[in-house]
Amino acid sequence: MKAPERIDLEQVAFEEHRIDSNTSGVSLYLRNKRLRTMTSFSAERTIVLVHGATYSSGSLYDVRLGGFSFMDYLAAQGYDVFAVDVRGYGLSTRPQAMEEDARLNPPLIGTDTGVSDFSSAVDFVLKHRGLKKVNVFAMSWGGTVAGAYTAVNSSRVRKLALLAPQWLSDKPIPIDMGGELGSYRLVPVLDTLPRWLGTAPKYAQDSLIPAGWFDQWARATLAEDPWSRDRVPDRLRATNGPIEDIRKYWRAGKPYYQPSAITVPVLLLHGEWDIDVPIEIALEYFRELRSAPYRRWVEIGEATHMALLEKNRLQVFRAITDFLSEDYRPE
Repeated sequence: MKAPERIDLEQVAFEEHRIDSNTSGVSLYLRNKRLRTMTSFSAERTIVLVHGATYSSGSLYDVRLGGFSFMDYLAAQGYDVFAVDVRGYGLSTRPQAMEEDARLNPPLIGTDTGVSDFSSAVDFVLKHRGLKKVNVFAMSWGGTVAGAYTAVNSSRVRKLALLAPQWLSDKPIPIDMGGELGSYRLVPVLDTLPRWLGTAPKYAQDSLIPAGWFDQWARATLAEDPWSRDRVPDRLRATNGPIEDIRKYWRAGKPYYQPSAITVPVLLLHGEWDIDVPIEIALEYFRELRSAPYRRWVEIGEATHMALLEKNRLQVFRAITDFLSEDYRPE
């Protein structure tokens, strides 16, 4: 693979939006990046992102590692890219219960809420840009949010790209640590590196994440939750609704939605060393996409569940832009 692209960050425009959700008093944070020279907008060149169950869109998609973020890359490739934080994450409104002891309230922000908030973001983008469709990308729990949304809103989605989406599992799912669930959990961000590296073979652990990237990512991630910084340093609040839904749906053999209802082209990406969504689970999901006009599997070698933040991230980036930009129709 050639050296990473040079991205002129001065040419990337950044805007922030506060948009209404379907709940009074709840606003959603939506970040946008595009080239400053972009003056016309199209479905083909517009993409909306949503995050997973632990980290916000800013953490996963907009930390400048190696000089540029995933959002920077998409913008430099000519995309008008938006990324939303579901309520309870990042810079969106956090429920009052997240200000209290987690043991005092039930799990917050289930997948129903995630789908609703994502729908609000897509509605905003469509109206803001005068479009009828957008492209969609998500990972992990976000894959459930985006997939469920697309299954009932195919008229608003041009193409769907997913990295390691959830699916049924007859084995424990690592993100669910067991025990009683409070309203949220405290994630020890600075202590996640050993577990992250530990999902790769020992010979590859030292080179999986380029020097300095983890510390830079961790600092940016923690900065999005100043409440935790002041009370429980180096911990990030993450809602437990997605974990409750793992127990209610994915471990119980009950799909939250039917992938066979998705009727747009789908790209499924998966990392070779992903233990959160093992290859057999991803493959079962892929087989369920039987109503898509076409579907594509891309396996990223030497990558984990967090492939977007690792040395081989450009393989993911390029697979996504190739998929979105191609004008392919089955014969």
